[in-house]
Amino acid sequence: MLNDEEARELLGFLTLETRLDLKAQATEYLLGLTGTVEGRRYLLGRPDFLQAFVTLTSDRSIAIVKDCYHAVVNLSADAFLHETLVEGVCLLPLLLKRLLDPDCDFADQICSILSNLTREEKSCKKVLQAIQKEEDGGLARLVEVFCTEGYNKKATLHYLGPLLSNLTQLPEARQFLLDKDRCVVQRLLPYTQYEGSIIRRGGVVGTIKNCCFDYAYHEWLLGDSVDVLPFLLLPLAGPEEFAEEEMEGLPVDLQYLPEDKKREPDPDIRKMLIETIMLLTTTKAGRCIVKDKKTYLIMREFHKWEKEPDVITACEKLVQVLIGDEPEPGMENLMQVKIPEEMEQKFLHLDLEEEARIEKEQKELEKSQLSENTGGDSGDVREGLRR
Repeated sequence: MLNDEEARELLGFLTLETRLDLKAQATEYLLGLTGTVEGRRYLLGRPDFLQAFVTLTSDRSIAIVKDCYHAVVNLSADAFLHETLVEGVCLLPLLLKRLLDPDCDFADQICSILSNLTREEKSCKKVLQAIQKEEDGGLARLVEVFCTEGYNKKATLHYLGPLLSNLTQLPEARQFLLDKDRCVVQRLLPYTQYEGSIIRRGGVVGTIKNCCFDYAYHEWLLGDSVDVLPFLLLPLAGPEEFAEEEMEGLPVDLQYLPEDKKREPDPDIRKMLIETIMLLTTTKAGRCIVKDKKTYLIMREFHKWEKEPDVITACEKLVQVLIGDEPEPGMENLMQVKIPEEMEQKFLHLDLEEEARIEKEQKELEKSQLSENTGGDSGDVREGLRR
């Protein structure tokens, strides 16, 4: 690493007025440091270098600006630097102002930085505070930008999805999105099937899932004002046909799907969708609505199709709730049930066993797929759920 004299000399090159070739060499060297754990730990103790990166994002050279944004993306991916980045340097107001600029060339890099900085709760709170201080509309403006196709012709802004998902780990962000007078969460629902980006799609599903932890809103989310369930089920539905008597009660959007209907291709998103529906069943009213809308039909056919062990497990847990008996009086809200400590330990042990089983099945699945790719024969004999 640099000694003090070398650091001072290098820092002298990191100004807007420095000759371009010298500045380029200095930023290139520091960019290399941000790509290693040792280099990031060094920079953690040098906020002057971090501030220089921020300053040079305004440089007249696009190449210099690009390197500096790349460096800050690398730094923001390291949780150890979050506090310094959100408090030690003047970063957030500058990034947010540029993010909302429809002509900003580096809006996607800014989205990535903010998404990284909001992974940890402490820095996430600082980012949300900075967003809400923005004169240009705060979180409402951020959602509007996300939902405006082609807002920035130079950037996709897909990473606004993970940013919103991270922000909704905070109660105040969830309360804003779930404000019944604002009609915010409704604007996000169509993106559960957005084919243009797995990042955007996954970010929205994560956002909806986080919102569903607030069980007081379940009836509203499942009711006519939002009607969230079809947006969660449709990505899990395939082209299967149902008998007329089975479809009674099934949401209209899930009836008579085309023969080429495809399910969500990403297993992590499929799992999140199922977990979100599971959250909506934690209250008695939510369970009744989810059951009445024939969710079981979709999950039954989904189970026959799914191959990923952890997604199958999530599906089976949901099905157990859908076909099982109602909890005893006083235990209808599963989020409020107090579990004795000895039972918690037992459940923890069972979870560990389940994780080990899933890991084993995942390895077997990968081995089977490898065998198929190399010409072997491996038939899937697992049966689907039966009525």
